Amino acid sequence: MKAEKKVFVGVDVSKETLDIALGKNGEYKVIRNNLKAIRKFVSSHSPEDIALVVVESTGGLEQKLLEELASASIPVALVNPSRARNFARSTGQYAKTDQLDARILAEYGEKVELRLYRVPSADERRLSDLTTRRSQLLEMIVAEKNRYQAMPRLQEKLQKHLDWLREELEETNTEIKELLESSPQWKEKRDILTSCKGVGEVTAFTLLAELPELGEVNRKEIASLVGVAPLNRDSGKRSRKRTTYGGRSKVRTVLYMATMSAIRFNPALKKFYNRLIENGKKKMVAIVAAMRKLLTILNAMIKNKQLWQAPTP
Repeated sequence: MKAEKKVFVGVDVSKETLDIALGKNGEYKVIRNNLKAIRKFVSSHSPEDIALVVVESTGGLEQKLLEELASASIPVALVNPSRARNFARSTGQYAKTDQLDARILAEYGEKVELRLYRVPSADERRLSDLTTRRSQLLEMIVAEKNRYQAMPRLQEKLQKHLDWLREELEETNTEIKELLESSPQWKEKRDILTSCKGVGEVTAFTLLAELPELGEVNRKEIASLVGVAPLNRDSGKRSRKRTTYGGRSKVRTVLYMATMSAIRFNPALKKFYNRLIENGKKKMVAIVAAMRKLLTILNAMIKNKQLWQAPTP
């Protein structure tokens, strides 16, 4: 592709196809979502042609495309579908087709400054998969326990499945621990995180797996990534209650549990939380604020490679 100006490319991803728009009003094409077709598309372009490729997150269907673009040194950004949809509405685009979505993504990349995607290493992908699998096993164990109580005539069968699930969970926990031990960098980060009262092994490896930006961005960015940053909803003289929105749900779940522990056993977080309650904040508002406080503390600890140090009175 020959172009005087670098083009922003939008890619709408589905299981079977990739809808590609070269700019808001440029060429549009549809290719198969397989390695052969992706490599052919990527090889026909270069970093000199493309300013940015914007890809909508679709639960892993975009992974091959991301890896091939990154290996060719073509800048790529992975965006949240809801944010791209909100951007489309802001431009007056309410219709939704694959072609329109691809063109909106191209325009989104041109108008909004996006964070470049970093391809995770094989170990990072494995840690993320193991973390996800662990969560799935825990959910299945809870479901089977409920069935065990509700179906007394099938308890023998259900018990066998429960035993198998618990064995799988134990093996998964062991694999996660061995994977963390095999990497000096991960081991150091885990030790730093768990030095903070309230943060246990589960929180530590979930943060390492699902939040690789920890320690690499500032406190506002890390809070926004997780979805604990308060968003203003003011208009004119009206000042509405600020809310949190979006973010990484897996991280937010473990951060909530860690915060509930920290406001009991971590003096700094306990004092911060109690002060908010004494000032009239609602309990959930104070908890979310404590979550944000804990996250920013952990972010600074990883950035500075420092173990937890209690504040000096």
